[in-house]
Amino acid sequence: MTTPRRQPTARQRIVAGAADMISRRGLNATSVRELAKHSQAPLGSTYHYFPDGKAQLATEAVQYGSAKVTRALRRRLHAGPVAGLRAFLKLWRGVLLDSGFRAGCPVLAVAVEEPTGEQNPPPIAAAAEAFAEWQRLLADSLREHGTDPAQAAALAALTVAAVEGAVAMSRASQIIQPFDQVAQQLEALITAALDRPA
Repeated sequence: MTTPRRQPTARQRIVAGAADMISRRGLNATSVRELAKHSQAPLGSTYHYFPDGKAQLATEAVQYGSAKVTRALRRRLHAGPVAGLRAFLKLWRGVLLDSGFRAGCPVLAVAVEEPTGEQNPPPIAAAAEAFAEWQRLLADSLREHGTDPAQAAALAALTVAAVEGAVAMSRASQIIQPFDQVAQQLEALITAALDRPA
């Protein structure tokens, strides 16, 4: 007997909706009112759950997006770095195609926003943590499968940067080919790193 899936709370729906909207329009172009509307939540409840306003909601939206990617990576990295890479790629390829190239990565969307003047604002700090976590997971898997530690770290950084860039290129061109080309090259690089004798 399967356990019924627990329905998300109103707060969780707002965060998920904010992550989706930020992935489509960026942070600066999105107001709290629009985030509430997109989440189908009353504006008052948005301020109730997020008393610090847009920065708090954006930070949690980035963390939500990051956690989704982290779960996908962890589910597949036990089978090796190539399996982890494929899971990473599959997730973002799905986002692009399912949204008709209208959505990308909420983490990247926040990371490239113009700073507010505040030193290391919480949403941008959350984006930096997300990128670092994805790199760490990939690098750990590469090291566990025999890749030199320095090369593992470099390959992990290259993977995250290349995939994020490929998402942006495919959104701009409205075609999947740039993403697929980058995916193919990354898999070749990681496979070569694993096949290389120590």
